[in-house]
Amino acid sequence: MSSAGRAGTGLPPGRVAALADAIRTVAPPGAPADARLRQFFRARPQMGVQDRAFVADGVFAFLRHRRSLETLAATSDPRRLALATLVRQLGKSVREVDAALSSDEREWLAGFKARVHEPLPDAVGADLPDWLWDRLDETMGAERRAAFAKSAREVAPLDLRVNALKATRDEALAALLDDGLTVVPTPYSPWGLRITGRPMLAQHPWFVDGRVEVQDEGSQLVAFLVAPRRGEMVVDFCAGAGGKTLALGALMRSQGRLYALDTVDKRLANLKPRLARSGLSNVHPQLIAHERDTKVKRLAGKVDRVLVDAPCTGTGTLRRNPDLKWRHQPVDVAELTAKQTAILASAATLVKPGGRLVYATCSVLPDENESVVERFLAAHPDFAPGDAQAELARAGIELPTGPTLKLSTPEHGCDAFYAAILERKP
Repeated sequence: MSSAGRAGTGLPPGRVAALADAIRTVAPPGAPADARLRQFFRARPQMGVQDRAFVADGVFAFLRHRRSLETLAATSDPRRLALATLVRQLGKSVREVDAALSSDEREWLAGFKARVHEPLPDAVGADLPDWLWDRLDETMGAERRAAFAKSAREVAPLDLRVNALKATRDEALAALLDDGLTVVPTPYSPWGLRITGRPMLAQHPWFVDGRVEVQDEGSQLVAFLVAPRRGEMVVDFCAGAGGKTLALGALMRSQGRLYALDTVDKRLANLKPRLARSGLSNVHPQLIAHERDTKVKRLAGKVDRVLVDAPCTGTGTLRRNPDLKWRHQPVDVAELTAKQTAILASAATLVKPGGRLVYATCSVLPDENESVVERFLAAHPDFAPGDAQAELARAGIELPTGPTLKLSTPEHGCDAFYAAILERKP
């Protein structure tokens, strides 16, 4: 290839600079990376779609591999970390970024590339903080921990849930395939579709009119454990932006009453456009001040099914939220378990005799999962554990998970979820 041909394959210096600026924006501790990245793009309305996609891919590649990149690069300088990310994680050659380099950077990058295969301490090479690496060894063992760390550095696919009120999965699959998307049915959820790549779905007709909604397959399966029936009273106690709320409403065929509770108004505001697209008429979003709010007390003993999708460390979603690796410390786990315990106890007061409570997290840490449920059952003898595997089988979902749902990204391909069914005795 001629030198002119090689030059034509180079990255524009402006793209490299934009990636460096974006890394500078998301790297400090604090707000979630996706929120900071949205602010970054809003401040640069002139950026085109391809430039935004390039920057987003680079930022999340950096966050997934942050610890090993910073160690090998021996710097926290955002520009050099951007260059390291491009070369090590995104497969760019030094030649491709050469036009953006100063002479000092050119020398530094050559040295970095010579170091990329150097051995690293285990936790550094796994791109996990020491405390989490050690905790996972205690709970998973070395082999499963290595598989977890590998999966946490992979790019997650895009999972969709087909809205059963508006379409079948076969109809959605055929339509998306006709549009040239790489899409397959999810292996477990009968409503799920999995898309590879980064398609722009926000303006897709099936998304705009609510026939499909973005939702990880693991999250979909949690809704099937709640198993609400038509005409029942159901509460999504920590509704957030409402992904599980909408799935529960579809299972209810929009009949009965479904309360979506949350303590953050902005999260419920994000539910509103999704709810409008869904076609559901039985969902009632309600802002509460805390888990002991008067609105909660009014429902005491009246509710057939309650879902507690508890706030947690999110360690089961590191593919999608890699910044969580660096935002949590062991003290956060202790604080969250106290909050989870309080929320679960409060939610239990809503459940009528013979009703069902489902406790779920997207964490892989037993502190937030089994330990919380064990303490709850010890303190609430009027509740007994249910059988997650049997409940999924009733929905036609064959998943050998045992009495408690434990989803693993390496094994199941979706986000890691924990969920326990807790039945109130009649």
